Parts: sequence; C-alpha cells; structure tokens
Amino acid sequence: MNMNRTGMGVSDHAGATVCVERIILDGLKLDEVAQRQTEIQRSSIKKKICDSVRCSLGQWKIWILKWIPLLSWIPQYSVRENGLGDLVSGVSVGIMHLPQGMAYALLASVPPVFGLYTSFYPVLVYFIFGTSRHVSIGTFAVISIMIGSVSERLAPDDHFLTNGTNESVVMDMEARDVQRVKVAAATTLLCGIFQVLLGLVRFGFVVTYLSEPLVRGYTTGAATHVITSQLKYMFGVSPRRFSGPLQLLYTLVELGRLLPQTHIATLLISLVALTALIIVKEINSCYSRRLLLPVPIELMVIIAGTLVSHYADLRAVNGVDVVGEIPSGLVPPRVPEVGFFSSVVGDAFAVAVVGYAINISLGKTFALKHGYKVDSNQELVALGLSNTIGGFFQCYSVTSSMSRSLVQESTGGKTQVAGMISAVIVFITVLKLGPLFEQLPTAVLSSIVFVNLKGMFMQCQDIPALWRSSRVDLLVWLVTFLCTVLLNLDLGLAASITFTLLTVICRTQRPRYSLLGRVPDTELYLETESYKEAKAIPGITIFRSSAMIYYANAELYQEALLKKSGINIPKLLKLKKRKEEEENAKKKQVKKQDKQTGVLRELANRMMVSMKDVSESVHCHRTDRECIINDSGIATVTHGNMNCSFQPEQDSEEEEQDETDTHSSSCDGVQEHTHSIILDFSPVSFIDTVTLKTLKNIFQDFAEVDVTVYIAGCQVCVVEQLERGGFFSESISKSHLFPSIHDAVLRCLCRSQRNRSSSEFAPEMPCVTRL
Repeated sequence: MNMNRTGMGVSDHAGATVCVERIILDGLKLDEVAQRQTEIQRSSIKKKICDSVRCSLGQWKIWILKWIPLLSWIPQYSVRENGLGDLVSGVSVGIMHLPQGMAYALLASVPPVFGLYTSFYPVLVYFIFGTSRHVSIGTFAVISIMIGSVSERLAPDDHFLTNGTNESVVMDMEARDVQRVKVAAATTLLCGIFQVLLGLVRFGFVVTYLSEPLVRGYTTGAATHVITSQLKYMFGVSPRRFSGPLQLLYTLVELGRLLPQTHIATLLISLVALTALIIVKEINSCYSRRLLLPVPIELMVIIAGTLVSHYADLRAVNGVDVVGEIPSGLVPPRVPEVGFFSSVVGDAFAVAVVGYAINISLGKTFALKHGYKVDSNQELVALGLSNTIGGFFQCYSVTSSMSRSLVQESTGGKTQVAGMISAVIVFITVLKLGPLFEQLPTAVLSSIVFVNLKGMFMQCQDIPALWRSSRVDLLVWLVTFLCTVLLNLDLGLAASITFTLLTVICRTQRPRYSLLGRVPDTELYLETESYKEAKAIPGITIFRSSAMIYYANAELYQEALLKKSGINIPKLLKLKKRKEEEENAKKKQVKKQDKQTGVLRELANRMMVSMKDVSESVHCHRTDRECIINDSGIATVTHGNMNCSFQPEQDSEEEEQDETDTHSSSCDGVQEHTHSIILDFSPVSFIDTVTLKTLKNIFQDFAEVDVTVYIAGCQVCVVEQLERGGFFSESISKSHLFPSIHDAVLRCLCRSQRNRSSSEFAPEMPCVTRL
C-alpha cells in the first residue's frame, strides 16, 4: 500500500493552495498505514508505587522543593531588584490587615484580637508553602461570615443568659466568646485537613466545578449576608437571631421593627465613618496612578475613632459599644475541640471549597498577568496548612483578599516576602499596640466592612455582560445569588453547584444535531443550515451531534438521526415485507404458468397426433407444422394454413407503488434514495455501555432497510472501547470506520458506482483533494 503526495504548495497570501493525493483509508487500512500499536506499554501500579517511594538523593531533593516552594526561590531572591517593592508593599498590606482583621472578626462572631491572630499565623505558613507571589492571605468577608454562621449556630446568645441583680437577665459574653472561638478553631482545623488531603491526592481540579459565574454570584450573595449582619452594629440595635432558610429576610424584617430604637450616637459615628471612607477611597481610586501609596484611610478612621471614643468616653456617657479588652502578646497553641467535628463537617467542607476557589482564581489571575505559574494542588496544600496550623492558634479560616492583593500588586510587590513583612507589622501591633484599640467603637469596624464590600456588589455589572454573551451563565449567576440569599450560605452553595451541574447535563441532553454538506473543491464538511456553499451529497447523509454521546442522550441521538435522515424505518420495513410477499406471489404464479405450459404442450402434442391421423385417413398432403412456446407461456401451433394460439390466464392488475416511500431525506430536500449514513464521531471522547448498544441498534436497523452506516473521525481511545465492548462482528467490521468524513464519503461513492455499473473500480481509489 503506497501513499503518494503529488504536490504541496504553500504561500504566505490568503490564496494558498494545497493538493493532496492518497488512497481512501478505513479503519483497517489506517491501522496498517499508521502502524497502530496494539499493546501500549503502561506502567503498572506496582511500578508507580515503587517509583513514588524511591528514596534516592535526587528524588528527595525534587520532593522537598516541590512541597516547600520557599526553598526553590529564596536562594535566588534579589534584594536589589525586589527588596524595595516588597518592603513598600508589605507595609501597605500590613496596615490594611489591622482594621480588616478586627472588623472581619466581628463577622466571624469572635473578639477582634482573634482577627489579628488570623492575619499573622496563616500568612507566615503561606509564605513557606504558597506558590503565588501576589495574593494576600488573611481574613476575608465571605469566609468570615461563613465561620460566623457556624459559631452563632452552635453557641447562640440564648445559651449564655444568666440571672442578674433585680431579677434581670444578663448575658455572659465572656463565656460566649470563649465557646465561639472554640467552634471557629475546630471548623478551621477541619477545613484545613480537608484542603490538605485534597491537595495530597491531587484533587485540585475540584474547583473547576465552581464556574466563574457561580463564584461571583455566590460572593455577591454572601456580601448581602455580610451587610445585613453589620446593620445591627451601625444602628446600635439587638435583633433576634434567626437560622435556616430565609433567615436574611427575617433579619431584615426584625431590623425594620427595631428602627425606632436606633441608638443615635452609634448611627452618627457610622455615618461619619462611612462618609470619610467613601470619599477617600474614591480619591484613591481616581488618582491611583499619581499616588505613590494609597491613603490608609481605614487605619486613620480607626485611630480617629479610638481617640474620640477615649477622650469623649463614649461608652460610659453615650452607651456606645466598643471593642473591649484586647490582650497583649500571642496565645500559646491549643488543640481545638474535636468534639465539634461532627457538627461542623459540612460547613468545614463548604468553607474549604469556597476559600480555595477564591484563592486559586486570584492566584491564577496575577500569575497570568506577570508570567509565572501557580500550582493548583500546591495552593490547596498551602491553604490547608495555613488553616490547620492556624486552628491550633485559635485563628479562623483564611483565604486571599481581593482588596489587599490588589494593593500588594499595585504598590510594587514582587514576591511572597511582601506577605511576610505584612505579618511582621501585625505581629508588632499584637505585641505592643493591641490595648490601644480597646476604646474603638464597633460601629467604625462595621463601616469599614460595609465600604470594603463595594467590589463585591460591583459584580452585579456581570448581569448585562452575561445577558449578551451567555444566557445560561446568567441563569447560573442569578440562581446562585438567589439561593445564597434565601437559603443561607451552606445550603445556597450546595443548591448552586447542583443547579450548575444540571445545566451541563441539560446542554448535553439537548445538543445541536445537524446534517453536513461538502464545500465544493475541498474536503471540508460543514453544516448545511449555516453555510450556503455546503451542499449535501446525493444518497449520503452525514450526521453530527455537537455534544458527547452517553447514556443520558443516546436515545435522543438515535431519534434525531432518524428525524434528520428522513428515513422511516418501520414504513420501509413494511414495504420490504410487501415486496417479499409480491415476489413470493410471482414465484407461485410462475410455477402455475409452468404447470399450465406443460398442459398446453401435452395438448399440442395430442392435437398434432390427431391431426396426423386425420391427414392419413383423408389422404391429405403433409405440410410443415410447428409448435412454438414463447417466454410468456403462449403456445402457438402452426399446421399448414391453420394457426392456433393458446394463452394461459394472467392477472392484468398491477400493484401500485408508493413513490414517496423511498430512502429520501425530508430535511433538506436534496438527498434522495439514501444508501449510506456517516456518523461524525469527532466530538466523542468515550463510549459507555448504553451508547454501545444504541450504536449496534442503529447499524442493525438501517441494515434491514439496505442503508449502510459508517463512523468517521473516531478517536483511537474510542476505537479501543468499541473493541473491548464487542462492537465489531461479521456484519460490522472495522471497514465501517474512517479517519475522516472525506474518506467515508469517497468509499460510499465508490460502492454506489460499483452497484450501478458493471465496471470494476479499484479498491484503493485515489483521494485527490484541491484546497
């Protein structure tokens, strides 16, 4: 078998032409020409395990550098190139850590000092194990509110009410805070364990099931919960706590009921803080290119609020809620109470998935922008270790913050050293400056949270963009947002993921089925509905599905093929049966005619004998006589001038034929008398048992009506699955497989011409294509 290339010319302009000449390839010839390897050498499980546990010096070095990325880049760190940028960036982010750490601690329902702990320990751990150079690990509003919902559920205010003097009811806030810290630490530890285990088993791809519309819709819905949770601090009221679905609506109704009891001094502090934060942040945004560093308005508001509260004694005089006691120094590590694990396992897994999704999305964004690689599995391990170790130091779950990461990148940060410097700033604050913020009003922290959520709500601009680009993604965004707002954070995430997967299933169940036609003078086969020059080939139906074929849509695929091809198999089988009956009737009629012909012959012989006797008796002169029986069973006897004819009885009625019951396509009006169907399998990447049975049924059903089915563009992995599934047999051989649609079409045309003409065509007809 030879493959000849007569010529190939390529030029730089758009009118380049290519001419290829080769034989028609089916599955058998392709294996011979391309020399397919029937046995591919694959490493056994035993060999893989042995290779993974091999303890050579080089293997140990690779393993250590892989799991501790700090050792791979810190020896090449250039202080001259990166030192100044990392220092400025680290100081800026460290200053942001202070107000955000204390503010987001309120979201997690723990004392503010634990927000500072969370901004210190996990940052150091990520500095050692992380691979992203620009993300800022620490507190984040969405994760904080998720932890806060768990803490308030397992340690509600009602459990810490005690009887005070004068038969009053007093809440033991110290005991409540201790219990909530334990719940938050246990949830964080379990969350970290989940992330580390998923990273070790290379399960970083799990985040791919969280599409960008889902993540953005979820964070926007979570921001709505954050805003609602902070309204009570800004208005100075104490609403009841609600749990379960629709808790946000119940909380808003309760806040509306308590509006007449608004604490005026607290509201004024909130409005002043909001005004200052919004104005200065807008200035930072407008003049970001001219400013060397953004104005640290959050820290300035905290300092101003603390000073005003201290000298005006707002807590004693006006009853304004303040942060309270902030202990100096760090706390020793403590094992979290594992007894909470059974109660928080679902919440911990949700926090693990959401935290990782936010972290890896930001990390990959900065990596793509600055031209380096982020290891998704190592990021999962790094984030898991940050949460695991942080859980022992009474921290709550962390992830990367969008606002701090943008500041770290825009102020010149080049490496993870910036994160370490920001941790040092927090460390100094915890050691010496913590008690100075004890008089800070909680309304100021709530205002900081409120303003920092602007970026989350700006994601609502996705709605018009998604409306123009993808209605399905828009539906995912809206459903995720509504589920998160109405059902709560954990149930909302589960419902959103379920809905997203359902959209994928629906897309595969309702793909676009189309017929393909050939573009003249090319081997391109395009949809006849979309391209005017794509002409259907008479007698050949080329069918394609835009999606995978598997158990959920295999039956729909078969129905669409019948509809698009226009071949009514039951009707054709009925006609075929009627033809067979007619042929049987004709055979019986021929037998009857043969019998009648025999009788006539015998009668003719007798007549000739009689006439001979008569002739002899009357002494007549003999003349030539002749007996002729033609193909129609008519016996003609000629004797002298006497001519006798005998014709058997026949049915003069002819059966009417239904001209419309042919193998014609009713879809495009081009194909008539379809003799071949080609299935384009280029989108197919695997075959399951249901699809295998469906394919067998397709081949058998069309074979019964004398239509041959072929498969084109089948990948080798699919061919192997067909072989293992016993698809090929005497009636369905590998000659029904073709590497391209063009090969299949040419083979169909060759067979069609051989059937119509007595001339023999060469089995290896050259395939010449002019492009």
